[in-house]
Amino acid sequence: MSDLPHCPKCQSTYTYEDRNLFVCPECGHEWSAQQGASDADDGLVIKDANGNLLADGDTVTVIKDLKVKGSSLVVKVGTKVKNIRLVEGDHDIDCKVDGIGPMKLKSEFVKKA
Repeated sequence: MSDLPHCPKCQSTYTYEDRNLFVCPECGHEWSAQQGASDADDGLVIKDANGNLLADGDTVTVIKDLKVKGSSLVVKVGTKVKNIRLVEGDHDIDCKVDGIGPMKLKSEFVKKA
């Protein structure tokens, strides 16, 4: 049986070692051998266009007109989005835009309000 630690993010048992890092093939999480499970579970580090750290529940402002894919709608510059939720992935902000509905945004197109 393997003596490698379980993934601190998804608890997968299929972790492997790559140089000085442990890697989870299921969720893609990487952590160092010196780092404890509590250190790896600090959460996402997502910054806005100005480099400010974002957190769940923050209010952000859109800094560029964003076309909504599959629709003729546009999220205009200056639109405030309240109560954001941070998620992993390319579009790392999950939110609800007034007048449009639920959508995902990239953090590079918003600034903290």
